[in-house]
Parts: sequence; C-alpha cells; structure tokens
Amino acid sequence: MPRILVFQHVAAEPLGTLDPLIRRRGHRIRFVNFEREPDAQPNVDRYRGLVVLGGPMNVDDLAHRPHLRTELRAIERMLQQGKPVLGICLGAQLLAHVLGAGVARRDQPEIGWYRLQATPAGRTDAVLAPLREAAPVFQWHRYQFEVPREAVHLARTDTCESQAFRWGDSAYGFQFHLEMDQPLVERWLANPHYRDELAGSGLPHGAEAIRAHTREHIATMQAHADAVFNNFLDLVGRPQRRIALPSREFF
Repeated sequence: MPRILVFQHVAAEPLGTLDPLIRRRGHRIRFVNFEREPDAQPNVDRYRGLVVLGGPMNVDDLAHRPHLRTELRAIERMLQQGKPVLGICLGAQLLAHVLGAGVARRDQPEIGWYRLQATPAGRTDAVLAPLREAAPVFQWHRYQFEVPREAVHLARTDTCESQAFRWGDSAYGFQFHLEMDQPLVERWLANPHYRDELAGSGLPHGAEAIRAHTREHIATMQAHADAVFNNFLDLVGRPQRRIALPSREFF
C-alpha cells in the first residue's frame, strides 16, 4: 500500500476532494501540518509521492517561517528520487522555487472563478488532459510562479500566464484549486483573513458573485478534478528514475 506524504500549512486549506480519492485508491496518507508542527523534519524517503498544499504564506517568508526551508529541501529530495510531486498554489510556488524559477507578488490577486486555458502541451498531458481546451477553476492567490526553465507550460488564464507546469514526467505545479467543493468555498468566504483579503483585493466581484459562480461551476470542476487527480495518482508507485538536480541552498 503506497504511502503519500502531504504538507499542510493551515487548517483552512486541506486536501479537500483529493482526500477521499486518495483513500479510495488504497493509499495511506501521512499529514505534516506545519501550523501545528513548525519544527517537523519528515523523512521523505519513506513515501512514494508528495502533495504540497496551499497557504497564506509565501516563498519570501523564509526568514520567519523556517518550515518553508524544510519543505523546499523535501521537495528537492523527492524530485531527485524521481517520485511524483503535486504542488497546489503555495505548493506550486515552492516547487517552482526549487527548480530555480521566480515567484513574485501580483498587482492584483486572482480570487474566485476563472477560465483556465490549456496550452497545446496541456491538452495532451498525461495528467491535465481531462480539462481539455478550457475549463472553469477556482483560484485564490496573490503570488504567482514563473514556469521553470526546463518545465513544460500546461495552462494559463487571461489574467495569469503561469497556471500549471510539468517538470520531468511526474512533478506538477497547479496555481489553481481543483480540490475545492462548495462547503470549502463557503469556509474560505467565512474566514476573517480570507474575507478581508477579498474585500481589499480591488476585484470587481465579491462573495455573493463567487457563491453564484460556485453553484454554476462546482460540479463541472469536481468531475474534472477526479479525472486529473486519478491521473496523478496513477504515477504513484511506478518505478522511480532518479534525477540529478543542481545543489541549491534555500535561504
């Protein structure tokens, strides 16, 4: 029974719909919640895959969030071992950083529902192809990553060019949140920190518009998410191909 390691940063950002899917596939999940265990030092050698979730912190918070350095080294180790890695939002930014790409604050965040557009590579990608040419996805991010130099650009939106990439054949970064369901969207909209971020975002839509769009799009996204996440989980447990990465220090 393959074991999957999950890095969680805050209680408000769980695995969502990915959790029961992983369990249905027969995988065991080991959570490391860095909000509760900021000094945790997980041994990634014991696991066959890694999922790094989102959170309100950013790569440039390394100085006062030492656990981010722990995560960067863990991601690097998994990549070197050729094991599947999925980074979601903050997780994608950490993955991009490990691979030498920039992560920067946006002038305006993406919050709510956006039309994701697959690149030609994305439309035929082994994991992301179920989203087809375009699909509605849920977003909540103020920072964004650049696509790493040796990675494949998989998707964009009209307001953010870098939405998804693949590095090698089993490491993926998604800026968007396919793992959402309607209760989790409501949980974020009710969270004081997230509510204040939306109110100060300068976006033309607010919570009620997001709720309406959620009712319209959530079923479609969840169907796509099941297919995409199943494709990613197909990579877990495959024979591993070790990869040499340039040594980096994460300050």
